[in-house]
Amino acid sequence: MEIRNYKNLSNVANPHGIQSTKIYDKDHALIMHLILKAGEGLKPHITPVDVAFYVLEGEPSILIGEEKIKVKKDDLIESPKNIIHSIYNETENDVRILVMKLPKPISQTKILDK
Repeated sequence: MEIRNYKNLSNVANPHGIQSTKIYDKDHALIMHLILKAGEGLKPHITPVDVAFYVLEGEPSILIGEEKIKVKKDDLIESPKNIIHSIYNETENDVRILVMKLPKPISQTKILDK
């Protein structure tokens, strides 16, 4: 049995400049734990695989395509592959999210200049 806690893992550098920790990395899937402080957000980007966001804490706004909606703790949001998506913390409280890429991507994410 393997047990991991994001608090005991190293931060992974990313183009978004936010705190992210790789908590699961296998051939078939990748799961990241993100913390967005007040005012932080991901740059709009496109991934080559389906992505699911699970909100652990807070009320982030999530952009999928042209639709941006405020979500809450325990919501699961699906984003199909090859579509613009992003996460924004427009609140004063921290947001914690699990990002699950299924299957694990074999090509790079495309960061958009918007």
